Amino acid sequence: MKNTINIAYLFLLCFCCSCKNVNTNNELAQPSLLDVTSNKFLMGVALTTNQVLGSDTSAVKVINQHFNSIVAENCMKSEVIHPEEDVYNFGPADEFVQFGENNNMFIVGHCLIWHSQLSPWFCVDENGNNVSPEVLKQRMKDHIYTIVGRYKGRIQGWDVVNEAIENDGSYRKSKFYEILGEEYIPLAFQYTHEADPNAELYYNDYSMFVPSRRDRAIKLISSLKERGIRIDAIGMQGHYVMGGPTIEEVEESIVKFGETGAKVMFTEFDMALLPRNAQGADISAREDGRDAVNPFVDSLPNQVSQEWNAWMKSYFELFIRHSDIISRVTMWGLTDGDSWLNDWPIKGRTDYPLLFDRNYQPKPFILDMIQSSTNI
Repeated sequence: MKNTINIAYLFLLCFCCSCKNVNTNNELAQPSLLDVTSNKFLMGVALTTNQVLGSDTSAVKVINQHFNSIVAENCMKSEVIHPEEDVYNFGPADEFVQFGENNNMFIVGHCLIWHSQLSPWFCVDENGNNVSPEVLKQRMKDHIYTIVGRYKGRIQGWDVVNEAIENDGSYRKSKFYEILGEEYIPLAFQYTHEADPNAELYYNDYSMFVPSRRDRAIKLISSLKERGIRIDAIGMQGHYVMGGPTIEEVEESIVKFGETGAKVMFTEFDMALLPRNAQGADISAREDGRDAVNPFVDSLPNQVSQEWNAWMKSYFELFIRHSDIISRVTMWGLTDGDSWLNDWPIKGRTDYPLLFDRNYQPKPFILDMIQSSTNI
């Protein structure tokens, strides 16, 4: 009798240990996108202030269920975190980092040097004229040292320079470029590495499937490496529109970037449903609103939804196929209602570009991929 009880006990113990989907309340754990991507690459999401503060409780639940990395959507951009030369606004950024630590996330800072959403004072003097190269170098160094230094050891990776290359492969004629030329890019990477030698460093840009833009980025990576300056990954933002770019176009860039020795990250991924004339993600580009380009105000026709899900599934299958090169995929927002694409390039449109709908429910392709992974 004693042996029978022991055998029954061991069987029960083994059964319970093997049931990893059973939680302490004896309820089945919800399936997760991490079931598909676990140990392949980090699955990230950009957060809003309400999500960071926890006031959007439904969002927090989805974030913890499906993601293991977060990025700051706006609170670390220059105009927010460093609005005046001697003034830093660390409150929202502190909350963001604390949220990541509380939830065991890989935390990404975004972004240190960018021509857009730049504090008005940063590159000019009191008369509005460009500052000297020496002054701008010092301002960049102070800005980077102060912000990166504050979160040293807490933020694991930084988008150091954002959107410095044009589609034709030339460097964007930003204030940074006007004053310092292309040298501002290696300086930014150097300063960031000095401020936190253990943090990963990324160059981040959109439309990286465009050959001329990609080739310039590859030259940039090679140049930094030749000078002994750290760069860990190239950020391919995404910001695609359903139907393009093709899987083959994106795959070609993944492979070519991988040949540099740097990792690839999809850092701001979304896929708009609605057409637009503006290219990439230039937030200064705007178009006039027209009813014809806002056809799905209330809901999506089933056929349109199926097409969107098929495209997104193909992209994720591509990411998984190249998970030896891709180290992170980060969605630029959690739900369709959070997306910046509802207001760009036409304000007030209703778009459907993200993995979760406005009711926090996963899109069908996620459930399909989870089901497929559990059958392997």
